[in-house]
Amino acid sequence: MPTLLHRTEASVWKKYLTDNKKESEMATIKVKQTRSRIGAPKDQKKTLDALGLTKMHRVVEHEDNASIRGLINKVHHLVTVVE
Repeated sequence: MPTLLHRTEASVWKKYLTDNKKESEMATIKVKQTRSRIGAPKDQKKTLDALGLTKMHRVVEHEDNASIRGLINKVHHLVTVVE
């Protein structure tokens, strides 16, 4: 059973309970699908779906981290990184 924090205890732990990162501080990367998924293997199609690219010339914005970079690297011949 979780314990409830009293008001004074919550104020003490407030800086640890909230995420202090701001939206503007997070690095982002924009990816554009430049080539068709027709003829691509099924795993590459699923990678494009995971990136949110469902149609040609669509641009999506993701956080710039290692997992997203890995997805982009897997389909680098179908996408371009936009400024």
